[in-house]
Amino acid sequence: MFQRRLATSFATLLSIVSAALAQSGAYGQCGGETWTGATTCISGYTCTYSNPYYSQCLPGTGSGSGGTGTTTSSAAGSTSTAGLNNLAKAAGKVYFGSATDNPELTDTAYVAILNETSEFGQLTPGNSMKWDATEPSRGTFTFAGGDAIVALAKGTGKIVRGHNCVWYNQLPSWVTAGNFDAADLTSIVQTHCSTLVGHYKGQIYSWDVINEPFNDDGTWRSDVFYNTLGTSYVSIALQAARTADPAAKLYINDYNIEGTGAKSTAMVNLVKQLQADGVPIDGVGIQAHLIVGEVPSTLQANIEQFTALGVEVAITELDIRMTLPSTAALLAQQKSDYQTVIAACNAVSGCVGVTIWDYTDKYSWVPSTFSGQGAACPWDENLVKKPAYDGIAAGWA
Repeated sequence: MFQRRLATSFATLLSIVSAALAQSGAYGQCGGETWTGATTCISGYTCTYSNPYYSQCLPGTGSGSGGTGTTTSSAAGSTSTAGLNNLAKAAGKVYFGSATDNPELTDTAYVAILNETSEFGQLTPGNSMKWDATEPSRGTFTFAGGDAIVALAKGTGKIVRGHNCVWYNQLPSWVTAGNFDAADLTSIVQTHCSTLVGHYKGQIYSWDVINEPFNDDGTWRSDVFYNTLGTSYVSIALQAARTADPAAKLYINDYNIEGTGAKSTAMVNLVKQLQADGVPIDGVGIQAHLIVGEVPSTLQANIEQFTALGVEVAITELDIRMTLPSTAALLAQQKSDYQTVIAACNAVSGCVGVTIWDYTDKYSWVPSTFSGQGAACPWDENLVKKPAYDGIAAGWA
């Protein structure tokens, strides 16, 4: 009798454990084609459809039974199905876009989302237009990588931001170790910028002609260009770019100029000087590689001080990283932070658009650059929309 009762009790316990194990936890996968795991969620979470390949346990009312993982609510509880680019354009902006890179274009599920014009109206090539990729040896230019991204954009009606002409990083050794005099380096900068911009004449909305010229304290960055040419390398590059494509908007792009301070003041002063000298300058790119909970309170005021100069502003490389692992609280704060950034651009007519520095954590640069940090993008590494997506949508409202 004792053995039978023990067996019965064990069987009951086993059924309870099995039932618990059959439910996915918070934010876990609960459905999708080829999915063989649990299709219901723990209490307080609902199995929410994202795409044919993925459904996720997200906070919701009910007992947590999510059914088969093919329910029809939008991912992450999104309140809008219009798409982020559609919302940006409805708000009067030119675009909402994403950076991308050539190795990612073999990922068909990734490209399918990237191609959605409702979500993205603009692409930025992350690496394939930089100096090391386009002029690996002096006078020898290669454009295959950039051409592929421009073709992708054209095929889905997107505009392109060119990135970039002159930057201290990702330079081939022939530039950094050339020991050129001022006349020779001037010719090199002119040739590189005019050839690069000229190759894409009529195909690029704007160019980050100069990328990251300042240190964080507002002083000029020491590099091969500044050390040889002083500040004149900026005007040399801008003038070459204008001649090569008069219709493209010419930007200077930098990070840590999101809020007011020494570095943003240096950028303001540079724009003023270029304008006084008659050098073409159309825009300032605010990169916005931010940290959860640390969006500058002066972001909108800072955008306004740039547009007051008569140039446009774009947020060019937005992501908002957190210390891992991600939690519900961090994701909620990230959602709020994305909304704050987008709302700041939305509030200033001269802020023409926002680009996220790739839309998914799957291809984010953050984990390899900032140890222990990540989850910076609005889509997770399974291409599922996160609460941050809702924050962006709300910012455009």
